Amino acid sequence: MYYFTSIRLPRRRSSKFTEFCCHLTKERYLRASKLKSNTMQQIKNYVCGSWVAGEGVETPLYNAITGEQFAETSSKGLDYERILAYGREKGGEALRKMTFQERGRMLKALALHLLTNKNTYYQLSAATGATKVDSWIDIEGGIGNLFANASLRRQFPDLPYYVDGDAAPLSKNGTFIGHHIMVPKRGVAVHINAFNFPIWGMLEKIAVNLMAGVPAVVKPSEFTCYLTELMVKDIIDSKILPEGALQLVNGLGRGIIDHVTNQDVVTFTGSAATGKILKGLPVILEESVPFNLEADSLNACVLGPDATPGTAEFDLFIKEVSREITVKTGQKCTAVRRILVPENLVDEVQQAVSKRLSQTKIGDPAQEGVRMGALATRLQVERVRANVEELAKSQEMVYGSLDAFEVVGADKNKGAFFSPILFLNNDPHNKTDVHNVEAFGPVSTIMPYKDLDDAVKLTELGKGSLVTSIVTADDKIAREFVLNAAHMNGRILVLNEACSRESTGHGSPMPMLTHGGPGRAGGGEEMGGKRGVLHYMQRTAIQGHPTTITEITQQFQVGAAQPEADPHVFRKHFEELVIGETVFTHKHTVTVSDIVNFANVSGDNFYAHMDETSLDGTIFEHRVAHGYFLLSKAAGLFVDPKKGPVLLNYGVDSCRFTKPVYPGATIGVRFTVKEKVDQEKRSEDDIAKGIVKFLVDIYDETGETVGLATILTMVKKLDQSK
Repeated sequence: MYYFTSIRLPRRRSSKFTEFCCHLTKERYLRASKLKSNTMQQIKNYVCGSWVAGEGVETPLYNAITGEQFAETSSKGLDYERILAYGREKGGEALRKMTFQERGRMLKALALHLLTNKNTYYQLSAATGATKVDSWIDIEGGIGNLFANASLRRQFPDLPYYVDGDAAPLSKNGTFIGHHIMVPKRGVAVHINAFNFPIWGMLEKIAVNLMAGVPAVVKPSEFTCYLTELMVKDIIDSKILPEGALQLVNGLGRGIIDHVTNQDVVTFTGSAATGKILKGLPVILEESVPFNLEADSLNACVLGPDATPGTAEFDLFIKEVSREITVKTGQKCTAVRRILVPENLVDEVQQAVSKRLSQTKIGDPAQEGVRMGALATRLQVERVRANVEELAKSQEMVYGSLDAFEVVGADKNKGAFFSPILFLNNDPHNKTDVHNVEAFGPVSTIMPYKDLDDAVKLTELGKGSLVTSIVTADDKIAREFVLNAAHMNGRILVLNEACSRESTGHGSPMPMLTHGGPGRAGGGEEMGGKRGVLHYMQRTAIQGHPTTITEITQQFQVGAAQPEADPHVFRKHFEELVIGETVFTHKHTVTVSDIVNFANVSGDNFYAHMDETSLDGTIFEHRVAHGYFLLSKAAGLFVDPKKGPVLLNYGVDSCRFTKPVYPGATIGVRFTVKEKVDQEKRSEDDIAKGIVKFLVDIYDETGETVGLATILTMVKKLDQSK
């Protein structure tokens, strides 16, 4: 799993990078992590406000390229009950006092800070076997998640909690209504992450829970935790996050979820088997702890029947599946494991993919021309090898070898190297190991399908996937496949030439879209923009009088008290405006001349406005005033034209017209402060201001509302220092 920013992937490796990402030795680790010692380094845990070492050695840590041990780690002896309590009390209390706007600015500041230190992360990332592209995905992709989640603040109120949806009328006369608010859970997010993305895996999750106002305890894989530790040191030293908002547990982390409560959230990324064991623990069930499982899955990429050799889409397909096999050495939960091809194109696809794989140099990423590094550990080599041997019992290996492959610039017997492996399964409905066994490395299988229905059925045999792609230039084929395959997939990429230049690819979950999938993929959901943030909040229904609900939500509710503003709201600065205060405007009687003049100015000569003889069979009794005339006239009624704190009006939300207005009707406006959202200064010279939403309620001589809209304004602050 990973996230691409909009930056294009580097196509060539510069000589500077070759010099930069040479073999990581113990001394290079010390330099990257700013430590000075000649002894084996202990990767420590950051808990309860201190960096502490665990008892003994649980896991020795090795360079995936050279096989050299350079560090060790342990979490044995940590007091997890105390750690979780510290997060809830210290970090949680501080985060809950912050508004969404403040949390968003915090994430943005953190992202900018980490970018300045990215070179040290790249250097240490080389120890995981990663190439420059692999590291870029993990490091800058992870930081990109912070930026993306920081931008979500514009979708949230200037409050520590969220007001969800619209009010529900619960009484005849409107004196009793219902609404929903969402408050931060008063627990911690416990993130148990996989070895493949030690930075992205942490940042894509904590960005979301921190935005929600919930602290985190991160437990990265013990095998690559040294890279996570390096970044967490920078985060803690920056003091951008409040103390207790982030704690780090390296090592095995045994017992880390033994003391969770119903206010905590547990997320797990890794194998489905391990995830199910954790999800079924008694404490999870007894405490009803939310548990998000994001498991590795047997993702597919489908070649559309129209994408024949010679088409741009055929070439895109070959490039995409080859890249998915080799990028990150195939160690992605989203990697393509099953390559679905029309049965008449199997030979062409096999030859093209094999040719592309043969051009991929394996070895030390510091060497010129190397495009694929190593697996993360020798243990992973053993696991992938065992799964490849199992798959080989039921299908043919058509490219690659378990032993006979070349490695550039390193010893393949010491490093964690593995050859790309391409299988052919000529009977995927009966030879079904391919739909059950996942080799978590550079391994994939070509299989034929008869028609689009058959392709969908083969996709379903994976029992639930994080992602499936289809490469086709035919939008009708795309529609048919997507609608029939969506129920078994968390995400579907439709790739064609039109979007190829900007497509982020099959393996790229995006922070604004959900990441997860049904069945084998874990049944979970993370990221997803605002949706992801709400996973860490408790939704609560509230009931009461509109005035009371207005005070609780800090958003004006129809039917609430509307004290008359004095002076006019356009004469007040941002800090001085109070939710609910209202300007009751002068009135205006609509005339035929108003309608004709507006039609002349706007060019809107719709028959209902201009031709009274054409109204038979319509809902109108007479020619009707333009809705936009009503809104324009309303502005003329509610605006105080003199220069003041209001800087500009920059938009209209939720505009609707609820009742026809005929000539002779008299309209007025109730202009009410609906909501306020603080806005940060972008520079010292910037004007300090906030966003104010005003409810425009246009009513007629009967008092009945004929039009409603929300206008957005920028209003200057009284205090220009903020």
